[in-house]
Amino acid sequence: MSHGAIFVWETIGTAMLILLGTGVVANAVLRNTYGHAGGALFINIGWGFAVFTGASVANPSGAHLNPALTLGLAVAGKIGWATVPFYVAGQMLGAVIGAMLCWATYKLQFDRHDEPHATLGIFSTAPTVPNRVWNLVTEVIGTFVLVAWVLLSPSAKAGSGGVPQFGNSALGYAGVAFVVLVIGTSLGGPTGYAINPARDLGPRIAYAFLMPIRGKGDGNWGYAWVPVVGPLLGGLLAALLYLALPAS
Repeated sequence: MSHGAIFVWETIGTAMLILLGTGVVANAVLRNTYGHAGGALFINIGWGFAVFTGASVANPSGAHLNPALTLGLAVAGKIGWATVPFYVAGQMLGAVIGAMLCWATYKLQFDRHDEPHATLGIFSTAPTVPNRVWNLVTEVIGTFVLVAWVLLSPSAKAGSGGVPQFGNSALGYAGVAFVVLVIGTSLGGPTGYAINPARDLGPRIAYAFLMPIRGKGDGNWGYAWVPVVGPLLGGLLAALLYLALPAS
């Protein structure tokens, strides 16, 4: 696949992911919506199916949608390093587009929300207990689980007698959605589980510089590096584990 095609498919898929993922948070947080006060499980389920939708759309490029996954695959030798900038550029652009589409969808609700200064959390993550070191650890662990699953998950192969063993490949992108869902329910409590630098930074940029939300807060830039560096470290560690394990 050409570098341009990678960029296009990653842009479209990530935009879909972020539109639906931030959309479920907006539905739960903003007033005057049918999903208001839906709760954490409502949001986690929405994000899981957002991953399924975005990944399915971006299948032609391999559906990374996440710079941490792209990094992990490159370190593991699954993709060429020359493709990495095109994956990441598409993911970042798609994240900005998806966030803006979410704002457009809920524009009237943003206008009437009585706490506009507290709307950054619809688009980007923040810790419940601020501590940069331990917040970083949380993001490393969550992303490690995601990327390790992608690298180590059993794929389809021919079994004895030529009978195919489909492994997790039979699940398609639903398998990734399940993993994202369980990461959210099990590990998402401390930081909101970014587990994806583009998912957090792209919407944060869109919120701070592009969205005309009256009375909005700032981008919380002092924390913004954590959901970028943590996932990248988690993806790197997962790839190193993959390389260290004996071949099956």
